[in-house]
Amino acid sequence: MASEVDDLLRRPLYVFDLPEELLVTLTLKEQTELPVNLIPSEPLHRSSRISETVEAQDAVATTATSCNLCNLAFPNLQEQRSHVRSDLHGYNLKQKMKRLQPVSEYEFEKLVEDLDESISGSDSSDSKSDEDDGIGQRSKETTLSALLKKQAKISAPDFDEFASKKRKRGSGKPPLLWFTSPGLPEDTSLGIYRAIFSDAEQEDASTLVETIRKKQLAPTAHPKKPIAVIGGGVSLPTSNIGPHYFLCMIGGGHFAAMVVALAPKSSKSHTGERAATVLAHKTFHRYTTRRKQGGSQSANDNSKGNAHSAGSSLRRYNEAALTNEVRELLSEWKSLIDAAEFCFIRATGSTNRRTLFGPYEGQVLRNNDPRNRGFPFSTRRATQAELMRSFVELTRIKVSNVDQAALQQQQQTSENSSTPTPSASSSKPSKPTLSAEEQAAALHTSQIQALIRRSKAPALLTYLTTNSLSPNFLFHPRDTKEHYHAPAPLHLAASLNSTVIVSALLLKAAADPTLRNLEDRTAFEIAGDRPTRDAFRVARSVLGEETWDWVAAAVPSPITKAEADARDAREREEEEREETQRRTTEMERLRVETEREEQERRERKVGKGRKLGAPVVEKTGAEKREEEARGMTPEMRMRLERERRARAAEERLKRLQR
Repeated sequence: MASEVDDLLRRPLYVFDLPEELLVTLTLKEQTELPVNLIPSEPLHRSSRISETVEAQDAVATTATSCNLCNLAFPNLQEQRSHVRSDLHGYNLKQKMKRLQPVSEYEFEKLVEDLDESISGSDSSDSKSDEDDGIGQRSKETTLSALLKKQAKISAPDFDEFASKKRKRGSGKPPLLWFTSPGLPEDTSLGIYRAIFSDAEQEDASTLVETIRKKQLAPTAHPKKPIAVIGGGVSLPTSNIGPHYFLCMIGGGHFAAMVVALAPKSSKSHTGERAATVLAHKTFHRYTTRRKQGGSQSANDNSKGNAHSAGSSLRRYNEAALTNEVRELLSEWKSLIDAAEFCFIRATGSTNRRTLFGPYEGQVLRNNDPRNRGFPFSTRRATQAELMRSFVELTRIKVSNVDQAALQQQQQTSENSSTPTPSASSSKPSKPTLSAEEQAAALHTSQIQALIRRSKAPALLTYLTTNSLSPNFLFHPRDTKEHYHAPAPLHLAASLNSTVIVSALLLKAAADPTLRNLEDRTAFEIAGDRPTRDAFRVARSVLGEETWDWVAAAVPSPITKAEADARDAREREEEEREETQRRTTEMERLRVETEREEQERRERKVGKGRKLGAPVVEKTGAEKREEEARGMTPEMRMRLERERRARAAEERLKRLQR
């Protein structure tokens, strides 16, 4: 019996093609938040490069992985690594640093809804495409940085209200529905995505099992005689299609769409294997995203006005071309899309949503269509392989092994902790919440540190004045590791060897040089180079001895700016003089050696019997090359030899062409 269960769980479990022994005994479990420990089954295959990619991705998954920060579980390590590089994970890291609660995928999508294309996640073959637009800017603004900038403009009380409103959105239902069977172990549960059920089917939980039984489809043969063919895609049948899904992704200039039949087909090469039938698929790519800056050209034009460069014009043209291509494809596929059971669509940003949902004449997709669904898991760049992987993920049964006794004990513990007693509250203190002042201090900390690291002295002084902040502002929170060494702006500037910021803080902002960090060291004592230390000494000369206790600040005797510049000039002159002397000595040595070698060569020729006064014998090629290379460095000799070989090769080619 145990071996039969193991064989059943090892078999690829497909929602629309379940084994009979499992189908007749399937029951709905009480829906709780189970810690998912997925046992990945073999993916659906199709006889093309797409299926090979999906199979290679899923074959490496042996154990479940998860992200404790974002409260997400992944079927394999590759998807977890992709999540770690995503904007969602980066945003939650920022939230943790600010001692705020992390957000879910749905909440994060709502936060970036007003921004344009997200670049979170990339295909495994991500390229460094998108040529530079010639503007020459070095700033890099991703979706995450744009969101953080947007939130930085919101005051602390408004941010709290804004975040609380966002947390209230959404139904809050878990993405998976859990089922069990008497033939399975007690700690084994089967998960099916809620998105593949209609709203009416989800309302009556008692009929979900019967709905699954009705969704079972017998394997069908692939259409042998296609009626029409889409350029670059597969055959597009117009009859005997059966139940099917429409999947679509668009973002960052990439578009991919696919229509997949739900009925599996039997593979001829592998007995018993199931394969997915792709009815149609198509991908487009246009250069629309501003390189190293993020966002589309239309979003930049709407916020800053039209840019006048070759790159911006090209991106505007490509955006219009991509919109036309996508809408033409949707019109060609209208019969398939209208007959689809569900439409799974990922379109982040207002520009992408307008491309798909219009409004425009001949519109195919509608915003209010009840069949529309989002992907209830993380997705990568819009490609054919990613669409097939998403379809496999949607229609494959998830297997979870959970100890029910441990789960009930955990639930009881959480219920007991929700009604605190004096002893419980003393043993497990609640997580402190940040006040409005603390949140404002954290925001000022991030802004000031960014300006110091970029050596923006005028902007730093303006920020301190505008926000009525002291130049001795202590970074919040002070007890963290990053603020232990540099708790204030002057310490941070000194540790980064930013001479400009140090001078501005001391001379214009009146920063206190006697302030000590938690290591009991002043800003001068952690300065890393002499120009930065000279900035302290020059400030002492300019401000005078009465302004600060320079001895307590550990700043040596004062020097003027002219003295510091004169000393640097003397040192540069000394270095140049030494370098000139070294070169002169080296050239003299080479001259003497050259004369000695020339004299020895003449003596050797005379010794071989040549009479004095006789005509000089012409030098050989080897002697000429030796004479040309005399006195050269090894690098110069190599360069000369390469030039000789190139000329010789050109001569050979000319002779062959004659």
